[in-house]
Amino acid sequence: MVAEVVVRERLTAVIAETTTWQAFPALWGRLLEEVWQAVRGDETVQPGRNVMLYKDDVPNVEIGVEAAAPFAAIGRVVSSTLPAGRVVTATHRGPFGEVGATHEAVIQACAERGLRRLGPRWEIYGHWDERDPKPEVQVYYLVA
Repeated sequence: MVAEVVVRERLTAVIAETTTWQAFPALWGRLLEEVWQAVRGDETVQPGRNVMLYKDDVPNVEIGVEAAAPFAAIGRVVSSTLPAGRVVTATHRGPFGEVGATHEAVIQACAERGLRRLGPRWEIYGHWDERDPKPEVQVYYLVA
């Protein structure tokens, strides 16, 4: 189900990169591991779920985790936020490799509703559980 909601910004701990869509599949895992190595056990950050923010189509990305509070940079890991505002969102349940279909559903819903996508879009990944055959990813697109 695709929904329109208003979201507040969420604090994150991320590494920001400019990449290509071709290079991104080999990059995101390394960035996420670097973030976890920096923030695991940090009482200020209190890392939460994994996040991937795609700021534009270049893509300029921010890969990391939810954070409990702003913090001073830890190496390349910096305090940031996911956008606030009106979004179109849907939840993907199933293999992570199939999340693209959920993105397409959100894009189609925006077109059908006459909503202009502003560029930023992001994913928030449910906590990993090896026993769950259908992991969850929330997909968000900021709209005008």
